[in-house]
Amino acid sequence: MSAPESEPVVRPSHAPVMDDDRALQLLRDGRLDVAGRLVEATNMTLYCSVTLGGRTAACVYKPVRGERPLWDFPDGTLAAREVAAFEVSQATGWRIVPPTVYRDGPFGPGMCQLWIDTEREIDLMRLVRSRNPVVRRMAVFDAIVNNADRKGGHLLPLPTGHVYGVDHGVCFATEDKLRTVLWQWRGKPLSREAVGVLAKLERDLESGALGRRLRDLLTSAEVEATWHRVRRLLDTGVHPYPSEDWPAIPWPPI
Repeated sequence: MSAPESEPVVRPSHAPVMDDDRALQLLRDGRLDVAGRLVEATNMTLYCSVTLGGRTAACVYKPVRGERPLWDFPDGTLAAREVAAFEVSQATGWRIVPPTVYRDGPFGPGMCQLWIDTEREIDLMRLVRSRNPVVRRMAVFDAIVNNADRKGGHLLPLPTGHVYGVDHGVCFATEDKLRTVLWQWRGKPLSREAVGVLAKLERDLESGALGRRLRDLLTSAEVEATWHRVRRLLDTGVHPYPSEDWPAIPWPPI
């Protein structure tokens, strides 16, 4: 089966976001039908519908076979990293990453993620530069997962005020690679909420369910490095500074 033609995709407007449990069941077990390809994406990214028991939702499907090899991410798959980011997101309780699963599909196994319809009236650049506490949570999350590509366009604001983050295929490297547009809190003390979440994550990574789930998706070295990043955040008590050895902001930033 060949990949669909690179044609414009008709996307839903103001589609409701279902609760996570129903979304995960739908994504795991539903029939996946490809509608088109999102041509702005670097790797194969397919816009699909997923249907189960009379319920249908839009989703994004990224098959492993459509991934381009990256020299600095030689192990595992980008799809598994996306699912690992969702697992960390759920463990924080912040729901930063939309419901995401690893499943088989028309082009083989890959990542499948619920499509999020955004609030189009929000100025994205203003949101990126803001002190919004929801965005601040995302800055902490990116430091945990070592996100090497947090562009402004990866923020998906909802009319409710919640902000999702997407495109986490280049996370969890063992070397520090944090590259983001969210540096406004650099060197600032972590919030009390963030410290509590990090303390829970440290335990869960070391001997809890999160560590076990991540070992099914990442290498042991990557899971251990994640634990060390959490520990470092707790030890310093501040948001990280940009690295002097790695570009601080992705290109293009949006």
